[in-house]
Amino acid sequence: MDIVIRQVAPAEYDTLGEITAQAYLQDGLLDFGESDWYLGELRDVAKRAAAAQVLVALDGEQVLGGVTFVPSGGPMADLATAGEAEIRMLAVARAARGRGAGEALVRACVERARATDGCVRVILSTQRTMQAAHRIYERLGFTRTPERDWNPIPELDDITLLTYELTF
Repeated sequence: MDIVIRQVAPAEYDTLGEITAQAYLQDGLLDFGESDWYLGELRDVAKRAAAAQVLVALDGEQVLGGVTFVPSGGPMADLATAGEAEIRMLAVARAARGRGAGEALVRACVERARATDGCVRVILSTQRTMQAAHRIYERLGFTRTPERDWNPIPELDDITLLTYELTF
């Protein structure tokens, strides 16, 4: 299988949005399930594509998954500061997992970050239960940065996102 990574096309927004939403739902990553406010954000690929770079992994015409790449901060950044790019919303369809799409998407983000003037680091946030993603990050040289771990919903004490970085 040849996985192609490229910028998402508008005709693929709905497909990628649903893949992303279902990945988070099926993996139990949304604390409030179908009623979680973040589900709308996951499905809104058009909004992400207007503010950042959204990449898709394809096998032929089939969308396998996608990721949001935020170069040098910007409106889609959760944590990135000057000189940092951020990876967000990495998701691969359940049926396509284990075929290298997730790793190919992360590699593409790292390549884009290296090509961004002034960028010295890629950062990302992840949940404790995302073990397969953690293995990808660590295999590619990312290291944990516990000092940057954070809670996206301060009212809920039990939600802490772990952070990783790759400095080059």
